[in-house]
Amino acid sequence: MKVALTVNDFLRRAEQVYPHRVAVVDEPDQPAESWGSITYADMAARARAIAAHLDALGIAPGERVAIASHNSARLLTALFGVSGSGRVLVPINFRLVAEEVSYIVEHSGARVLYVDPELDDTLAAVECEHRFVIGGDTDAPPLHAEAAEWEYDEDATATINYTSGTTARPKGVQLTHRNIWLNAATFGWQLGISDRDVYLHTLPQFHCNGWGVLYAVTGMGAQHIILRKVDGSEILRRVERHGVTLMCGAPAVANMILDAAAQWKGKIPGSGRVRIVCAGAPPPTKTIERIETELGWELIQIYGLTETTPLLTMNRSRAEYDEMTTTERATKLSRAGAAAIGVEIRLSPDGEILARGNHIMAGYWSQPDATNDAIHPSADDPAGEHWFHTGDGGAIDDESYVTITDRKKDVIISGGENVSSIEVEDAVFSHPEIAEVAVIGVPDEKWGELVLALVVRTPASTLTEADVIAYTKTKLASYKCPKQVEFRDTLARTATGKLQKFKLREPYWTDHTRQIN
Repeated sequence: MKVALTVNDFLRRAEQVYPHRVAVVDEPDQPAESWGSITYADMAARARAIAAHLDALGIAPGERVAIASHNSARLLTALFGVSGSGRVLVPINFRLVAEEVSYIVEHSGARVLYVDPELDDTLAAVECEHRFVIGGDTDAPPLHAEAAEWEYDEDATATINYTSGTTARPKGVQLTHRNIWLNAATFGWQLGISDRDVYLHTLPQFHCNGWGVLYAVTGMGAQHIILRKVDGSEILRRVERHGVTLMCGAPAVANMILDAAAQWKGKIPGSGRVRIVCAGAPPPTKTIERIETELGWELIQIYGLTETTPLLTMNRSRAEYDEMTTTERATKLSRAGAAAIGVEIRLSPDGEILARGNHIMAGYWSQPDATNDAIHPSADDPAGEHWFHTGDGGAIDDESYVTITDRKKDVIISGGENVSSIEVEDAVFSHPEIAEVAVIGVPDEKWGELVLALVVRTPASTLTEADVIAYTKTKLASYKCPKQVEFRDTLARTATGKLQKFKLREPYWTDHTRQIN
């Protein structure tokens, strides 16, 4: 017997087993009326109401429904109500401007667009056949409306998630129900998610569907706490108020929490209880160590991409690390991790990370050439198997753990030597007076490319360029160290905290036809 794997499985189980349990505590402070606390029976009814509304609009299975929203109970429910009725949900980054949103709506062919009330004015120019402001308009259908049946198909596209990568226009990643189901099941298993967990939505729900963790949380009947906007102090308050046990985010989120914890009055909430999953960039060893010593929380690092739904590897403290010092353990945990269950990882001859498994996307929406560029046989694989080419450079050690050394396109070649920007960033960031750092290669007549560090200092710092360079030379070989340092107030990042290196590099390469020198 083979039964299709779909996102419906997660909410259906929660409704059957935990109908009267509080499923979601919605963000209380938002422009649309908060849903407050709703049960799993309520959440399932609201998901069916979304589907019934789409039926009434004549939106058929397979057609696209876009939504531009901050984190909310409504967006969480739409992940089930839209995809679970056979339509394709297109979650859009709420930080995009109208022109970018228009491109996604047009490129995906979405016939419906839901817009957060806070974004209504800024996205007024975005056209769509059916456009609704989230709240009064979308809550209008009766909660007990019956939706049309959809013939389940695990290979159908459930969501199209547009990447924020380095290309001029984002690509739409097609994630199938099978992709999402197996990612969520594997993620939940390896994280040990149970019905006793309380999950705080510190990660944008639009970003690869909250990494798929929200499906696993739902399937186990655990509780969702919605956080609309990330703030370190507010995260600590909600950990204390709701008994939060799990959250996800980029290292930048972890640093916000650490900064807030330094001003916190009394015992840090969640000590010995909270697991925080980090991805988007390798967290510096200093950050990992501080999470254990200052918060008493467990840091779990994962690696993946939107194209991989996203879980490829996980690094979680293991029994062998129990007798290590905090610093030794942090060093171990700084690796991206070992391949997740059901995932194969290998390196190409030039050091690119390649992956195979059930989490790999179906392809890029309406871009077959881009799909073929990303998923194809590796030249050195005699079996001719197709592999997803991540574009990331890395290494695999004798414990089968992956370390990300760089985006391949971000490797700095200075004086004929390869320099990993991540390695340099980790060294520079270990200075106590440095809040953020990005390392890029810029053109130089003598060295070809020169290592430049863009640094954000802590508020009271008086660090100079010479200070930063001298300090880094105590950590790394001289050829790896920055030759120049520029101080900035902020660094360009995506919504999930990932450095946008292409934006940082752009001013230095405008007069060059190639992005290498």
